[in-house]
Amino acid sequence: MMNDVAISLGSNLGDRESWIAFGLQAVARELERLSVSAVYETRPELLEDQPLYLNACCTGLTRLTPRQLLSQLQDAERAAGRDRSGPRYGPRTLDLDLLLYGDEVVENPDLVVPHVRLRERGFVLVPLAEIAADWIVPASRGAAAETVASLAGRVAAQGIRRFGVLDE
Repeated sequence: MMNDVAISLGSNLGDRESWIAFGLQAVARELERLSVSAVYETRPELLEDQPLYLNACCTGLTRLTPRQLLSQLQDAERAAGRDRSGPRYGPRTLDLDLLLYGDEVVENPDLVVPHVRLRERGFVLVPLAEIAADWIVPASRGAAAETVASLAGRVAAQGIRRFGVLDE
């Protein structure tokens, strides 16, 4: 059975565009009917003293379970030299997050879907709304179900600038 998924891609170290493209290639191996947003340049949140990020989102269909897909995403991050020994929310070559998995809600210590901070992250919601505006984010953690477009309309888009599109 195929499941709809949404994934975010981010990078703020080295050749950011190349790392986003690398991440997208890794994701494309696991997804069919891939749709990709434009790339946005964004200011870092929470830990502000670091380089600007490039962010994008993609959607597609997969046969993998949420846990299997998470494992593939983490493998791609490691292949890109992602170092998790630094501060949380610190700079990274590649960050891949599983945002949505159909209408499923997953609550495990190492995997939460919808992504735990999806509803508050403009740098994710703006590009995701570009390709999946009508996707209904399921009710979870006390929040009601609503569309990606509705959520994107409520987040601050300051500091989120369209950067361009990835070369195919």
